[in-house]
Amino acid sequence: ASAQSFKMYASNSGYDRGVNTFSPEGRLFQVEYAIKAIQLGSTAIAVKTSEGVVMAVEKRVTSTLMEASSVEKVMEVDTHIGAAMSGLIADARTLVDHARIEAQNHRFTYNEPIRTEALAQATCDLMLSFGESGDEKKMSRPFGVALLLCGVDDTGPKVFFCDPSGTYVEYKAKAIGSGSEGAQTALTEEYSDSLTLAEAELLAVKTLKSVMEEKLNDNNIEVARVTADGYHNIKDEELKDLVDRIPI
Repeated sequence: ASAQSFKMYASNSGYDRGVNTFSPEGRLFQVEYAIKAIQLGSTAIAVKTSEGVVMAVEKRVTSTLMEASSVEKVMEVDTHIGAAMSGLIADARTLVDHARIEAQNHRFTYNEPIRTEALAQATCDLMLSFGESGDEKKMSRPFGVALLLCGVDDTGPKVFFCDPSGTYVEYKAKAIGSGSEGAQTALTEEYSDSLTLAEAELLAVKTLKSVMEEKLNDNNIEVARVTADGYHNIKDEELKDLVDRIPI
């Protein structure tokens, strides 16, 4: 493995030093490394249905003395949009704060809730700001985080995947993080357009369970849903019931 990684760095020969330097093959290595950082993060899954969107995220509770409730991986951006994240959570907070301000500005200016896609675009604009120089320097490196922005707007339920390259893509179901490959395969096999919200909750948590190293319980996952009624965090008894419904 070390020989392989040496070969990888040798082939870069200095082109990975700066965030704005293309290699002769046309690659931006710093951005690629940031995308690699997400594969170390905990797994996050979003599933879209006609009724709304479900988000489920693994929480890495590393000690029995740790307060699991203090680990927050799903956040409310606006009353109709939530974000699930994987990677460096400190970076995610910066992005979510920015997204919240964008959403409020939109409401204030246009007197309507922002569309999920418009918010994904605004967030990805900030993700690209590492390339800008000058007084307004926001970030000297790419953000080491990927987001699943999930919302219900006038165009219906939406799931957008945003990555450190500033790219956003719409998905019906998407998994990010360390278990994303196995989870995405499972979602591809089991997803159907006719899923109900309850079935999607089950699918998301069941898929998360299949890729988690720890035994899944209501302490080490976080689940939220966004419907026409708005964002709702599933916790306490409701989360216990959901975990109990998962086939063993």
